[in-house]
Amino acid sequence: MVELKLPWPPSELSPNSRGHYMALFRAKKKYRQDCSWATIQQRQSQGAGLPAKLRVELTFYRPNRRDYDRDNLLARMKSGLDGVADGLRIDDKRFDTIAVRVADEIGGYVLVRISGDSHGQEIERPGS
Repeated sequence: MVELKLPWPPSELSPNSRGHYMALFRAKKKYRQDCSWATIQQRQSQGAGLPAKLRVELTFYRPNRRDYDRDNLLARMKSGLDGVADGLRIDDKRFDTIAVRVADEIGGYVLVRISGDSHGQEIERPGS
């Protein structure tokens, strides 16, 4: 199992945000890079030995007591999940099941747990 602590996704990534398209582009690019770098720092063995189909559990620790819609939080994480896949050097198509949860505690980060799906089979990464 892989467990990662990622930064809170910026509000510009919310589907309800109405900012300029270039500001959205920059926010997506930066958040993807931040999540990729966080993944590389927290994970040494990359994606080798992970099953073909992966289950991703996202637990959002809100930065304040404000209520957040789960669908919007998942949409905010699109760039972040792409960054996690980049950091693990895997294709994000392997993320088969995604579960979203909002924790009662405050923290301002996203806890990502990646585990094998019960239907997945072990695969080897080329060059491993």
